[in-house]
Amino acid sequence: MTWQILEGASSIPITLFEAVADLDAGPIHLQTLIHLNGTELVNEWRQLQAEATINLCLQWLDNYQDLINSAYPQTGEATYYRRRRPADSQLDPERSLAEQFDLLRVVDNDRYPAFFEWRGRRYGLLIQPVATARGHAPTK
Repeated sequence: MTWQILEGASSIPITLFEAVADLDAGPIHLQTLIHLNGTELVNEWRQLQAEATINLCLQWLDNYQDLINSAYPQTGEATYYRRRRPADSQLDPERSLAEQFDLLRVVDNDRYPAFFEWRGRRYGLLIQPVATARGHAPTK
C-alpha cells in the first residue's frame, strides 16, 4: 500500500486470491477497496488494511464453497514494488511539506522515520495526529 499511496492512490484494492506457483497470479476469490481521504497516517491506513483483510477472510470462511466456483482470473499487467528501505523516508528540505505529505503519511516513526539532511547534519522528523480543541486526535 505504501507505494500506491506515494503514487497518489485514493482507492486501493485488497484481494483474496489463490496461491499458485507464479507470483501473484492465482484466481481472485474476493476483492474489496479501501478508500483513503488523503490524511491517514501509516497506523491508520494499516488498520484499514487489516480490517479489510480480516473481513475478506471471514467472508471466505463463511462462503468458501460458493466462492471457489465464482473465482475469476487476474487480468492486466502485473505490478511489483520493491521493498521499502529506511532511505526511502528521506525528505527534501527544499520542497514544501505539502509536496511531501504523502511520504510523511507512509513513514513509520519507529522502523523508518522521516529524516532530512541540512548543513551537513541529519535530522529526524516524526509525524502524528495532534489532539484538537475537543481533545480527540483526528482520524479521518
